[in-house]
Amino acid sequence: QVEFTESGGGLVQAGGSLRLSCTISARTSTIYVMGWFRQASGKEREFVAGINLASGVELYADSVKGRFSISRDNTERTAYLQMTTLKTEDTAVYTCAAGHYWRGYFTTTSNDYQYWGQGTRVTVSS
Repeated sequence: QVEFTESGGGLVQAGGSLRLSCTISARTSTIYVMGWFRQASGKEREFVAGINLASGVELYADSVKGRFSISRDNTERTAYLQMTTLKTEDTAVYTCAAGHYWRGYFTTTSNDYQYWGQGTRVTVSS
């Protein structure tokens, strides 16, 4: 199984920045991709960003491209999501996820990620 430690959520004004961190503890599982999904109140869960842990290839939803940046530290088994120029519509619960599958730029669906953290709340005020 995979254990998650997530941090970095909170309240920020529009235009501000936050950095989310996600550390995993994988014992028997082989993890190839890590990323974040988010779910706003009353809306469906959507993909935000992902990263191939080996190559560093990054994936982004169109809604955050150019504003968010994902990175990883394989030594610490940690992924980071640097969020800048935050908008009120970014308000959501952000959940870190990890998966065994890498399908290139198609690795953006919930089924690609088998393990899920508890989530952290991000609130952007106007």
